Amino acid sequence: LTGALCYAELGTCIKKSGGHYTYILEAFGPLPAFVRVWVELLIIRPAATAVISLAFGRYILEPFFMQCEIPELAIKLVTAVGITLVMVLNSTSVSWSARIQMFLTFCKLVAILIIIVPGVIQLIKGETQHFKNAFAGNDASVMGLPLAFYSGMYAYSGWFYLNFVTEEVENPEKNIPLAICISMIIVTVGYVLTNVAYFTTISAGELLLSKAVAVTFAERLMGNFSLAVPVFVALSCFGSMNGGVFAVSRMFFVASREGHLPEILSMIHVRKHTPLPAVIVLHPLTMIMLFNGDLYSLLNFLSFARWLFIGLVVAGLIYLRYKRPDMPRPFKVPLFIPALFSFTCLFMVALSLYSDPVNTGIGFAITLTGIPAYYLFIVWDNKPKWFRKLLGK
Repeated sequence: LTGALCYAELGTCIKKSGGHYTYILEAFGPLPAFVRVWVELLIIRPAATAVISLAFGRYILEPFFMQCEIPELAIKLVTAVGITLVMVLNSTSVSWSARIQMFLTFCKLVAILIIIVPGVIQLIKGETQHFKNAFAGNDASVMGLPLAFYSGMYAYSGWFYLNFVTEEVENPEKNIPLAICISMIIVTVGYVLTNVAYFTTISAGELLLSKAVAVTFAERLMGNFSLAVPVFVALSCFGSMNGGVFAVSRMFFVASREGHLPEILSMIHVRKHTPLPAVIVLHPLTMIMLFNGDLYSLLNFLSFARWLFIGLVVAGLIYLRYKRPDMPRPFKVPLFIPALFSFTCLFMVALSLYSDPVNTGIGFAITLTGIPAYYLFIVWDNKPKWFRKLLGK
């Protein structure tokens, strides 16, 4: 919530699309902004799409493997088909991407309600045994914090997507804070009640062992109707995949407009008006992530880079208060909110280097490659002719 409020302020005082990239560019200049879009292209977007796609693959196959374990290869193959469908959809039609997104958002809310309503009925019946001593016996070591933080923040991440399309929002001074606050309330209530519903029927140990918690819950309470739950959850995941690819193309467009990405990535199809090159370049990178990692390693891998830069963005909000005090701020948060959020993000990012050094170390190393890439692709003026032609300059 504190992060979302900070982004509401940034969206109303910097009325440019591009989200994180634009805010880092405004606060700290071109080098960290380039590194941000470099990491988005190489790590964050492919890994984030792969994570949510793996959930899609598992839930879409669940009705066919009710009595046995789903083969991992089958999940990844179906996931690959789902990713390809999203890429084709976003390459074919902007209007159809938007219409399907609205339909899938409706499916997401239906899926949440299908889980919450039986859960509330269970609570009324007095099924509260799993809430007693719910946190007893857990290892509360500091080293476990980063993954818990990353998993929780990943579940709620999405409040920053509106800032990717600020230039397309009518009356952003009013609508951006309003949309962010309303959506955060809906999502928070929905997610908390969903988890409460799970614990009316499933113990903490069973929940950890379950590969598809919504299916386990539905099987115990809904009988034959339980088949509908994995279908709705799979559609919900497909909507998240589609929304992420749809939004991030705006970041590539803005970065290309600033000269930080090859010109071709800002081009749109002459007839379909879709960001075809930006979508195509994501496909092979997402496939590499999908077939080379499991869900938790991918989550740690992408989260290190994502929350490092989101923490930096919010630190930039504090810096802009002093650097540009006269900037119009129709929506303004108290200073302790960005201070708390940026400190938490940066502390967890630093801690994750100790708790999962392999995945976060790889993410850190790839992030650092953005610095020489900036000097090679952006700063170096006397490039050979063939090199300039390759970059579209």
